[in-house]
Amino acid sequence: MLLLPVFWRRAALRGALGVVVAWLALVGAVDTAQAQAAAPATPLPPEIEAALARARLPREALSVMVVDAQGGKTSPARLAHRAQLPVNPASVMKLVTTYAALEQLGPAYVWNTPVYLQGTVQDGSLRGNVYIQGQGDPKLVMERLWLLMRRLQGQGIQVIVGDIVLDRTAFEVPDHDPARFDGEPLRPYNAAPDALLLNYKSSVMTFVPDAAAGLARIQYDPPLAGVARQATVALGAPGTECGDWRGALRAELADPAKVGFQGVYPASCGERVWPVAAADPRGFAAKAVEGMWRELGGKLTGSVRDGKVPPGLKPAFTVTSPALSEVVRDVNKYSNNVMAQQVFLTLALQKNGVATFDGAREALRQWWGSRMGDAELPLADNGAGLSRDARITAQALARMLQVAWVSPVMPELVASLPISGVDGTLRRSQSRAGTAHLKTGSLRDVMALAGYVHAASGRRYVLVAVVNHANAGAARPVLDSLIDWTARDQ
Repeated sequence: MLLLPVFWRRAALRGALGVVVAWLALVGAVDTAQAQAAAPATPLPPEIEAALARARLPREALSVMVVDAQGGKTSPARLAHRAQLPVNPASVMKLVTTYAALEQLGPAYVWNTPVYLQGTVQDGSLRGNVYIQGQGDPKLVMERLWLLMRRLQGQGIQVIVGDIVLDRTAFEVPDHDPARFDGEPLRPYNAAPDALLLNYKSSVMTFVPDAAAGLARIQYDPPLAGVARQATVALGAPGTECGDWRGALRAELADPAKVGFQGVYPASCGERVWPVAAADPRGFAAKAVEGMWRELGGKLTGSVRDGKVPPGLKPAFTVTSPALSEVVRDVNKYSNNVMAQQVFLTLALQKNGVATFDGAREALRQWWGSRMGDAELPLADNGAGLSRDARITAQALARMLQVAWVSPVMPELVASLPISGVDGTLRRSQSRAGTAHLKTGSLRDVMALAGYVHAASGRRYVLVAVVNHANAGAARPVLDSLIDWTARDQ
């Protein structure tokens, strides 16, 4: 659910073709003798043609491949249409990242966040600094930050006569402008990766109406030090429909030092939750750490600042993340962009000792070459699909899913995917409920899905379908029709 300017417009066609040409040169596609054999094109089924017509989408907007999951690269495709063309897959690119991580890191892989104490503890006071060393944990959410602070207090510390130092040097990523992609800097999906990623760099506001008092109370999580936050907002007139309740609040969220509301909250909404990305992403971790420490009754004489753990210091304790197998479920079922980028960068961190996007792309390239043979290398960009430049062919992605089907990590990968009509980003799918495990992707000009469909015959098929078009937002019924068609093989 991300916004992307139309990259297939004529004005942008030259730039888009330039990206594709550069990519093909990079991966060595000029050697056609070694290229993966193209799947012969097959006619689109009549119901898919009809669905495209109803959506006012041309046939050329769709790239699709359906093939037996266990068939191998030589098995004939059941359906192949424009399957060799590089397309923007949006969040379907997360399939590549999560499968690569499951194979390279292992399903049981965990991220550690060590905490160091410099100085001595006496009578409840630490005379020295606390160091928190981020190592890329994608799920260091508010509840686990609370646990970290409780464990710090468990060291006998109530007062820190010094600083809390945040070591984020494990990731070397470029400065990030959260408004650059689509002009929506306060949307959580635009958050940037961070070695010490706390609560996805986002706050959650919970609105609870109190009709007797004529107001809604607002709870903010996590607590942020130094941020003034309005505690209540007036209720709308009786009978006001819920509708665009966020717009009705007239929220003032751009100031890093305060949060306010100039509007009203409709009582008919009941309790609602609004996640918002930090107005000051770089300073969010420091505010969250200090805010949580003080909320638990801790005192701090110094400040929370960035720095590096001194050489030779040993951890006092370590906070451990959930296993990768759980993390990839969050990434794929709910299409969490910043978690996907954390996982992607971890490929480089484990290989090189420091995480960069170039290092992650190189780790992916080496893995792809060893596992996918001559299947065309995807242009993964940031590994999340939040990109104008990411590209993959339907045929290459289908081949990857065939390889994954016979991989030891297949159960973890499949379990991470949304189930059609049941959960995740496919819970509202109009296809037959429970017949498919598929990753979805959407940008303004992209609608895509890829994964596995359980057919009437008992066979499993790989389905990859990508629509790149200015009217891609209308393509959901087309994709639902493809799921149903794939499931009907008898």
